[in-house]
Amino acid sequence: MDVIPESRLALFAEMEDRYEKKDVDYFVNLLDNDDYVIRTRATCILVDFGGEDKIPYIAKVLKNDENELVRHEAAFSLGQMGYRSAIPHLEDATKNDPSMFVRHEAAIALGVVGAKEAKQTLEQALKDPSIPVQESAVVALSNLVFMEKLSKNEKFAKLTGG
Repeated sequence: MDVIPESRLALFAEMEDRYEKKDVDYFVNLLDNDDYVIRTRATCILVDFGGEDKIPYIAKVLKNDENELVRHEAAFSLGQMGYRSAIPHLEDATKNDPSMFVRHEAAIALGVVGAKEAKQTLEQALKDPSIPVQESAVVALSNLVFMEKLSKNEKFAKLTGG
């Protein structure tokens, strides 16, 4: 298996050009590319562009992408974006994603966002069959308590949330 086929390298070059032009539509379309590496990079780039208007695109990846690595990246990205509108999508992934890898990251992301309303979801995740998901829920719940009771520095709290 060729790790970096020529077609992927050519697309990376085109992606770099489109990135410099801030071509959001181009990257949204790449979320449906056959290559999971391209979908992962497109997810990251959309997040880098910023803005809450990107949440529906990243949430669609989190819910529907066939590749767990791509879904994991979407969960991580939603946490890093920090928008409360991502919370229902992260809760759904924490409860329902078939991959432990994705459930773990979605739980961590809820802690990073500071989703107090997701406390019940995180408490349910303490009973997940996967220990890494349980541990991620502990980290996220700890961060929620920290943010609520102790932290005076929101950026520090977000950095320590997962």
